[in-house]
Amino acid sequence: MTLIEADRVDPTPWKNGGGRTRELFVWPPVGDWQLRISLADIEQDGPFSAFPGVHRHFAVLQGGGVRLHFADGERLLQAGDPPLAFDGASAPGCTLCAGPTRDLNLMLRDVEGRMVLAADGASAPPDRPWRALFATGMARVGALTLPPRSLLLMPDAPLQKLDAAPAFWFTAELAP
Repeated sequence: MTLIEADRVDPTPWKNGGGRTRELFVWPPVGDWQLRISLADIEQDGPFSAFPGVHRHFAVLQGGGVRLHFADGERLLQAGDPPLAFDGASAPGCTLCAGPTRDLNLMLRDVEGRMVLAADGASAPPDRPWRALFATGMARVGALTLPPRSLLLMPDAPLQKLDAAPAFWFTAELAP
């Protein structure tokens, strides 16, 4: 198991100046990635970057939420909502509802996977061999206590939330 604390990862400013991203995990680590997990701070309204051939999952963790503007309509996302999955080529416009937000992202290229809200006491969904857990607050997995904003790769025990903060399971068809 590997633990990655988001607060120890330096943020990278976006080219358009609208926010910053902390890249928490990328697979494979060299060459074109197939899986990318990141934490983003959206600081102003603007379009998402287009990622043709990428399937995206997006969840608001903190802040007043966002309105994503797709060709087929708007989606309002707020903290506590389940992640939204969409085609990365669509590059929706984003309007902040009440100031900056912090968001969790999963991007997949040529790999099946998903991001779901994690229930207290539940293990990772058994649908795929690779798994990870992102805890927004204090949590425990087996004997390991996770600090807030941490990503645990390949957990093998159920989640125990130590506060009311949400957590998210990631699963993918990567070789463990």
